Amino acid sequence: MKVTSDGCLFGAWVAAPINQQLLTPNRILDIGTGTGLLSLMLSQATTANIDAVEIDAAAAMQAAANFVASPWANRLQVYQSAIQTYSTATNNQYDFIITNPPFFEHDLKSTDSKRNMALHSITLSLDNLLVAIKRLLSLKGQFAILLPYHRVSYFTNLASQIGFVLHEQVLVKQTTNHPYFRAMLLFGYTQKIAVERELIIKADKAYTEDFKMLLKDYYLQL
Repeated sequence: MKVTSDGCLFGAWVAAPINQQLLTPNRILDIGTGTGLLSLMLSQATTANIDAVEIDAAAAMQAAANFVASPWANRLQVYQSAIQTYSTATNNQYDFIITNPPFFEHDLKSTDSKRNMALHSITLSLDNLLVAIKRLLSLKGQFAILLPYHRVSYFTNLASQIGFVLHEQVLVKQTTNHPYFRAMLLFGYTQKIAVERELIIKADKAYTEDFKMLLKDYYLQL
């Protein structure tokens, strides 16, 4: 799967409070790492040890190769496994969990089985994802998730039912003329009033200042 602008935006958004020392996780879990993009972005922002779980063998091999080639190889580890299996097999607890899960349920699928696995929740429903996060997140921990906009209410309700509290919500538009298409959500166990805002990627065919501010440490040219 290709690296996407919204995936990069999500990684940078999560890394921002770490860079500002508002979050100081010692152990991070990346669920569905793909080729390792989010783990690598968070490695740049923190000194934490990061475990990355990926069900697809080829993607896990690619992530491992990317990790070895990075300056942070000693803090990165890939596990080729379904998160449901990993969550019941490990005793690890994480200060922070990040995930960009399969987006679509009951939508049209392509003839490419690996693309379907990456894009569709045929191997990981949002319910199962939350159960795994509940097992793996420490009591003082937080988790962040990237979702399509139309899944926000459904997921927030599911998370609330098992004890998670929405701490922050950023709704993302491609341009000022487009509707919201993604949401970046931060959850924890602590009761608080959620911070809600929007972010626009482009205006007048150029990246917005908000986008550039988040991505300046990761994009070579903005």
